Amino acid sequence: MALQNYIRLDDALCAYVREHRSGWTDPLWRALQAETLRLGAVAEMMIPEEEGAFLTFLVATLRVRQAIEIGTFTGASGLAIARGLAEGGTLLSLDRSEEWTAIARSFWERAGVRGRIELRLGPALESLHAIPGEAIFDFAFIDADKTGYDAYYEALLPRMRPGGVLLFDNMLRGGRVLDRDGTDDPDTRAIRALNDKLRNDPRIEGLLLPVADGIYLCRKR
Repeated sequence: MALQNYIRLDDALCAYVREHRSGWTDPLWRALQAETLRLGAVAEMMIPEEEGAFLTFLVATLRVRQAIEIGTFTGASGLAIARGLAEGGTLLSLDRSEEWTAIARSFWERAGVRGRIELRLGPALESLHAIPGEAIFDFAFIDADKTGYDAYYEALLPRMRPGGVLLFDNMLRGGRVLDRDGTDDPDTRAIRALNDKLRNDPRIEGLLLPVADGIYLCRKR
């Protein structure tokens, strides 16, 4: 029998975890969050602050020079990644919304990271296929339409360097991957299928981690 050495985080423990984060604060995060909330229900697509801290920490630890993200939204993940890039590093950010990415551009400018980020608008898969099929990226963050994740993965993997890291967001779907309530929407089916695929894919090593709404951390062999 496996040991169950974990606890469920209630609101008080989550607050404790946030309060004991060291060395990562972003003075613009709350302002970006407030601006994003003005968009209404879609604001839930913004990554939480602790996930932003995780991204910055991971990118800095890996000394990433060439990063890519699929799904810019209002720029929170791009801001977090750009903060952690090695000197001279760049981030290519792919999205299709002029409205949302206008907010991203504004906050990247205010944060002083605009020069590290190239934003390309259009269907993400088309933008990916326009990139030469060479191993150029050290790090990839995927947080976009869930039914497109598998296609993004297959397009990205040849463009990742050996040892490069891919991070997929929302891989627990709020617990719906277990289908406890009987619902089985297309996004959840796509995420469940990708979780199974990544677990068995010999091209990578991977971990499904209970960070935020679940992240799948993959390293290309």
